[in-house]
Amino acid sequence: MNKNTIFKLMIIGAVAFMTACNSKGGYVKSTPKKEMDSVSYAIGLQMGQNLKANGLDSTINVDILARGIYEVLNSKPQLFGGDTVTNILMKHFNPEMYSMMKANDDKQKKFFQENAKKTGIKSTASGLQYEVISEGTGAHPSITDVVKVDYTGTLLDGTIFDSSVKRGEPATFPLNGVIPGWSEGLQLMTVGSKYKFYIPGKLAYGVQGQQQAGIGPNETLVFEVELLGIEKSQPQKDGSNNAELQKMIQEAMKKQGK
Repeated sequence: MNKNTIFKLMIIGAVAFMTACNSKGGYVKSTPKKEMDSVSYAIGLQMGQNLKANGLDSTINVDILARGIYEVLNSKPQLFGGDTVTNILMKHFNPEMYSMMKANDDKQKKFFQENAKKTGIKSTASGLQYEVISEGTGAHPSITDVVKVDYTGTLLDGTIFDSSVKRGEPATFPLNGVIPGWSEGLQLMTVGSKYKFYIPGKLAYGVQGQQQAGIGPNETLVFEVELLGIEKSQPQKDGSNNAELQKMIQEAMKKQGK
């Protein structure tokens, strides 16, 4: 049974549970009559246990929960979505990280506004900012290319969290396997170029951050990158945009003894 199937079954169980609930908080007892009824009941038990384990046994509003499930499954207009959902859940379940995220949001908003006024700083529609340190004469990589780069990554306060330059070993990775800020920025470069990227949190590691590397939620990252070469092309593939750079950072941290 794959994850998608399990998720669908969890939704079935949730809908069955919510349908049984009435507006007074009671429920109508029903007995399983076929296999999917039993599966739904089993999933409902697990969901109930998970909710209870998270302290939501007596505080959760089942009517509003049912509304959210119904609106998603039936493609109805929703009260809110996207980042608002993430913010609400983070504020409730992880207030410390939520405070860090809000602080980083305020910090990066001010930074990008001021940085955009500086000579040589260019901005893209996505919010990426960059400056050209030196321009090469080679080709531009495409999203399906594998590139070879030297780079140093820092936080806004100058803290270095990863550097191929310090390791003395350039990095090679598929351009469609890194954070969005890198995927976009490197396509602007030609081989032999050296750029500086200012990447907002939404184009880096988002609200999850990268804690083992010291990158907080919605943390702005600054990279000085030299494009050394285009190694080869590869078929476009699905997957996490963060996976390859996460792996690079983790390996770097190990080499640095952190």
